[in-house]
Amino acid sequence: MSRMGVRPAPENAIRTSARRAAGVILIGLVVGGCGGAHIAVPTGAAPTTGPQGPGYMVHAHRVGSLGTVITDGYDETLYLFVPDAAGGRSTCVQSCAAKWPPLSLPAAVTQPFVGPGAQAALVGTTRRADGRIQVTYAGWPLYHYVGDTEAGQATGEGLNDSGGLWYAVDPSGHAVRAGG
Repeated sequence: MSRMGVRPAPENAIRTSARRAAGVILIGLVVGGCGGAHIAVPTGAAPTTGPQGPGYMVHAHRVGSLGTVITDGYDETLYLFVPDAAGGRSTCVQSCAAKWPPLSLPAAVTQPFVGPGAQAALVGTTRRADGRIQVTYAGWPLYHYVGDTEAGQATGEGLNDSGGLWYAVDPSGHAVRAGG
């Protein structure tokens, strides 16, 4: 019944119900599509806060058979790129950086956030060729891997890709080499 106590005409009721149903479906698609998963942030955009802290946070977290490794605020595994060893500057650019996005600081942030298990003395930064500031650990520029689609994965571990080997980083700053 309407506020005036008069029942709306059936065609109006049908239209109103259809609009409500469409709204509920749209909301369901938006919320369901997100599923609480980490949504990729465009390169250079400020990350939101993950379950452990800001997206640019560096902390230690247990990741499957690798043991405890360095992860971000979303508990996503961070990797080092062996060719970066010479000078501690990133050599992963363009198509490499599209597949292995650098852990960069948002524009207004000057220092990474250090969380539990990470050694503050090993956390630093380096300036990328594009001007962005990339987080480092023990001198290694840190990267995500697009193949890791949720927290706790390390599908990039040991890959020979984009001109070199990729490894997760342990809390002491060394490459984790799965299986030895």
